[in-house]
Amino acid sequence: MGGEDYTSWRSHFLLLLDRIPTPIAVCRADGEVTVANPAMAAEWGTAPGRLRGRSLQELFRPRAVGRLDRHIEALRLGRRPRHPIEVRWTAGTDGVEREGELLVDPVGDAFPASPMLLAILRVRAEPVPRQMEPRAEVSGVEGHILALAAAGATTAAIGKAVGLTVDGVNYHLTRLTRRWRVPNRTALVAKAYVLGVLSTREWPPAPAPQRTARGACRSTQSPHIPPGRTR
Repeated sequence: MGGEDYTSWRSHFLLLLDRIPTPIAVCRADGEVTVANPAMAAEWGTAPGRLRGRSLQELFRPRAVGRLDRHIEALRLGRRPRHPIEVRWTAGTDGVEREGELLVDPVGDAFPASPMLLAILRVRAEPVPRQMEPRAEVSGVEGHILALAAAGATTAAIGKAVGLTVDGVNYHLTRLTRRWRVPNRTALVAKAYVLGVLSTREWPPAPAPQRTARGACRSTQSPHIPPGRTR
C-alpha cells in the first residue's frame, strides 16, 4: 500500500472509529493506547487524545488480578484467548465505579512479533437502584425487648425488665425473627438498627423515637429499668 493510500485508509478508519458508539481503542502489543474513540474517552470524561500513551493496565482493573497482563502476553506469543476480561474502572470526573467486559484481540489474522491490539469495551448496564427497605414499626414492648437484646441482656433479664415470662420474651423474639426473616438474635438486632427501630445515637440502646406502632403503648420508662423502679 502506497503512502497516499495508507493515509487515505487511516483517515477513513479514524472517521469510522469516531462514529462508533461502542468504546474502542487501538493499542500496541504491550497495551499502550495509540488511538481511542470518543466513546472510550467519555468513560473517563476526557478527550480521545488524552488517552494516547496510557496503558490498558492503567485504565482498567481486572476482577482477577493479573488477568489483563496474562491476556496481553498470550496475544503477543501468538495465542488468542477466547474469553472477555471482567474489568472495573473509575468513570468520568465524579468517581463513579463502573463495570464491564474488555475484549482484546490482535488486529488482523496474522500474528507478527508485536501485534497491534483492538480493545473493545462492553459497559455493563447501570444497576437498578435497590429501593430502601421501609422503616418498620414495632410495639412498645417489642421495642424495649430489642433494645435490651442489643445491650446483651439475657432472656430472663429482659423478661424481668418488661414484665414478661421467659416464654413471653421468646414469643416476641421469634415473631420478630420470622417477620424480618433473620436467622438469630444477633441478626435480629442488626436488622432493628437497619430498619431504624433502634436509635443509633444512644447507649445503652433504646428504641428510636416514634417507631412504635400506632395505638401501641409508648412507655416513657427506660427499657433498662425494671417496672416499679425509678431512676
